[in-house]
Amino acid sequence: MRILIALLALIALPVSAQELGWGRYDNARFGYTSEIPAGFSGYGESDNGDGQIFDNAGKAQVLSFWGANITAEDFEAEVAARMGYAERDGWNIAYQATTSYWASFSGVMGQRMFYTRMIALCDGLSYAAMTVQYSAAQAADMKPRVERLVAGFRDLGC
Repeated sequence: MRILIALLALIALPVSAQELGWGRYDNARFGYTSEIPAGFSGYGESDNGDGQIFDNAGKAQVLSFWGANITAEDFEAEVAARMGYAERDGWNIAYQATTSYWASFSGVMGQRMFYTRMIALCDGLSYAAMTVQYSAAQAADMKPRVERLVAGFRDLGC
């Protein structure tokens, strides 16, 4: 009976990100962090230290992170500019939600999809962004990963 109770207790314990194969990315320059899904490999920090690109090459999935200074009048205007760039590049924006401190938008181009999350950083002068691209055929499998990415993408300084 004790063995059964011990096994049930182990099953009930939450499993850490590392145990599921998820990793973590911390950006020192802009002070943001995110979990990285299992199967994604990084290319190393960019030369200017603003972010990093990860991919899951076998599945044609790309995950990009970057930080930047807000050059528009405010965070919401910066988000609108980013969505405009995506549309200019041929993406059809299918979803968007914007607040004064976070924004999400997604789009489709042919058989590819993307999801972007932007967060205003605590200094009020900069933001961090995350974009994941994948095949439309992978949308159902990617949904829980994207949700977890969004939940774990945050400013380290607030």
